[in-house]
Amino acid sequence: MSQTALIVIDMLNSYEHEDADLLLPSVREALPRITALLDRARDSGVEVIYVNDNFGLWRSHHDELLDAVLSSPHADLVEPVRPDEKSLFVVKARHSIFYQTPLEYLLRQRGIETVVLCGQVTEQCVLYSALDAHIRHFSVTVVEDACAPIHQDLAEAALRMMECNMQAHILRAGDEELFTR
Repeated sequence: MSQTALIVIDMLNSYEHEDADLLLPSVREALPRITALLDRARDSGVEVIYVNDNFGLWRSHHDELLDAVLSSPHADLVEPVRPDEKSLFVVKARHSIFYQTPLEYLLRQRGIETVVLCGQVTEQCVLYSALDAHIRHFSVTVVEDACAPIHQDLAEAALRMMECNMQAHILRAGDEELFTR
């Protein structure tokens, strides 16, 4: 069993929020690398875990959320990254993938020591998730070209903070060592 998990953050999205117009171009740019990363993780036996906002639908479950975003105008951004039958799914309430979720317990139960983060938004959910992973003593890798920012300048600062303050490894989707750390 691999001690690494690929965490896909907030990619199941209807893009019906105030920053969507700013976010959509970077999601479209990152999408091919995220799909390649998913394929590579699955082929390597790396656990894939989706952690996603629930859009205030607290009584919904994985399939309902997926159906909702696949019927949205931006389903073309969701279909390529839709979870397969082996992927795990955790619903989150706020920016961090750890905040009031069972993710830490899940990772510890599966012997995961390294989390590889991709998804959206670099300067928000990815940043806060990297910090929370670091303070929980997980090794953190952020795949910079498989993360979508709203504001590129803030994303660059966030990546630098993750690297300097959280000892995160900042790699690119094509890097060989991505799942071997």
